[in-house]
Amino acid sequence: MGIVGAGRVGSVLASRFRAAGYPLAGVSARSEASLLRTSTLLPGVAVLSPAEVAAASDVLVLAVPDDALIAVTEELAASGAVHPGQYVLHTSGRHGLDALAALTRLGARPIAFHPAMTFSGTSVDFDGAPVFGLTAASAERPFAEQLVADLGGVPMWVAESDRALYHAALAHGANHLVTLVAQSMDLLRGAGAEDPAAVLRPLLTAALDNVLAYGDAALTGPVVRGDITTIRAHVDALAAAHVDDATVDAYLELARATARRAEADHRLAPATAGTIRQVLDEADWDAMAHIAAGI
Repeated sequence: MGIVGAGRVGSVLASRFRAAGYPLAGVSARSEASLLRTSTLLPGVAVLSPAEVAAASDVLVLAVPDDALIAVTEELAASGAVHPGQYVLHTSGRHGLDALAALTRLGARPIAFHPAMTFSGTSVDFDGAPVFGLTAASAERPFAEQLVADLGGVPMWVAESDRALYHAALAHGANHLVTLVAQSMDLLRGAGAEDPAAVLRPLLTAALDNVLAYGDAALTGPVVRGDITTIRAHVDALAAAHVDDATVDAYLELARATARRAEADHRLAPATAGTIRQVLDEADWDAMAHIAAGI
C-alpha cells in the first residue's frame, strides 16, 4: 500500500493500515508538518515522490485536498506509474469515481473511500468505529468492505450522484456546528461568562446525544414551546448588545428553520409558527433600517 499525501488524514490512515497488517511501500510528504507526522506515526516508512509511491504499490491511497484531487490523478496518469489492476482509493467526501477517471482509463480499479470523521493527525484518531462513505463498482465492493473491516470501521455505500449531497450533510452538521457553538460562546462572554465552554458543555452534550437518538423529538426551547415573548426578548437583546451581523443572521435563520420543523411535526401550531416568523422578519427589517440609516 502506498499513500500520496501525509496530511492529517493520510498519515493516520497509513498508520492504521500498517497496524492492520498492510505493508507500506512508501508515502509522499512535502511540508514540514507532513514530514513530522510521517516520522512520528510511520517510522521507517520511505518518503517518496507521488509517482514513486504509485509505482511501488498495489493499493494506492490519494489523501489529498478535494480541489487538488483531479490534478493529482492526471499527474499520476501522465507519469506512467499507475498500472492495470491497481486499486486506487481517494479519501475525498465530495468526489466519487469520476475524479479518478484518468487512472481508471489506465486500468486502475477506483474506490471512493471517505472516513466520516474529524482528524487531528495524531495517534488518538480512530477511537470507536468510524463510518466510511464508499463508492465503487460492484467488482471493487468486496475489497472496499474488507479494507473498512480491517480498520474497524462501518461501510456506508453512497451513489456516485449523491456524493456532493453526502458531503454537504457532513459539513453542515460538523463544520457549521463549530461556527454555531463558537458564536454561542462569544455571546456568553458578552453576558459575563468567564468559562463559556463549561456553561455550554452539559447542555450541548445532552442536546447532541438526544437529537442523534430521537431526531426532532429532542427539540426543546422557546421556539417549540411557542414562547413568543422570549423570542422577542432574544432578538431585542442581540440588537442592544451590538452583536455581529453574522451571529444575528444565524440566530434568525436557525429559529425560522426550527419553527418550520416544529410546525411540520405538529408540535407547534400554525398560528404560533406564523407569529414567530413575523417576530423574526421584523428583526430583519429593523436591522436593514438600521443599516440604511447609517449609510
